[in-house]
Amino acid sequence: MAELMLFRRDEDGRDVELPGSTVALEVELQRRVEAGLEQMLGIRFLASEYPTGPWHRGRIDTLGLDENGSPVVIEYKKGSDSGVLSQAVSYLSWLESAHHEVEALVRKVLGSEAAESIDWRRPRMVCIAASFSHHDRVAVQRLPERIDLVRYRVFEGDLLSLLLVDSSPGSPSAASSRRNRERGAAVDSVATAPVVAASAGPSLVPDCLRDLYAELDDALTTWGEVEVAFLRHYIAYRRLVNVASVIFRPKHEVILVYLRLDPGNVTLEEGFTRDMRGIGHHGTGDLEIRLASVADLERAAPLIRRAFEAV
Repeated sequence: MAELMLFRRDEDGRDVELPGSTVALEVELQRRVEAGLEQMLGIRFLASEYPTGPWHRGRIDTLGLDENGSPVVIEYKKGSDSGVLSQAVSYLSWLESAHHEVEALVRKVLGSEAAESIDWRRPRMVCIAASFSHHDRVAVQRLPERIDLVRYRVFEGDLLSLLLVDSSPGSPSAASSRRNRERGAAVDSVATAPVVAASAGPSLVPDCLRDLYAELDDALTTWGEVEVAFLRHYIAYRRLVNVASVIFRPKHEVILVYLRLDPGNVTLEEGFTRDMRGIGHHGTGDLEIRLASVADLERAAPLIRRAFEAV
């Protein structure tokens, strides 16, 4: 299992590992994550302790909508996971039967535009706990639902760490960075797609940008576990949050990449990089990179590395 280790330099100049701990109360973890939900997980808050009705007989710890428009259920366990995967299946089942209810809630909290753009193909569960067993991780890979297992730790100095230890992209609409046959077929099948289609899937990739996109895809998925999702207007590369969003402009034969990077910390180059803060666009990310060639991709490589290292 992935292990996060933090170190602090002592008075003698030696690095000493900080011991991690768990919260005293589950609600303590829940309130802290909810307060920083969008910054930590890229999820917009909808409700806390949301009742699922008499059939499912439960209360969802946190209900939200992620940056790609997918409804998200979040459950917390202060210690080791205990039954959270069965809760995941139950609550995701409830989501399937509660479209109108959730749409009304999204409209009330986030507005009509968010409600109309909900992606019901990709509901998601995030389980946050102190640890998960090997059997939990195996089960996640066998389940058809989208589930993220996230381990938390609390450190001295009021530090909170969240570490994605395993993730299932779900089926059939999501794709993962594990170079499976579906991903290979997606890239290989784009030769007949001359324009950007409105529907999700490989048709997002126009023929004139096929080779450049294949190089870009390699650059974006070389950073370990990265989920790749073909959405309506863009392709999202994500871990716990979107790190990059890819959009095609076949008329100009360029690919636009939006990175989760602060443009204020980047030396912008006209025609290559742009500050998108306050400018609406499909996908997420404040730094736009314009790619017209493999040479442009090579120039962008350090920025891509920075974006993934920051998550």
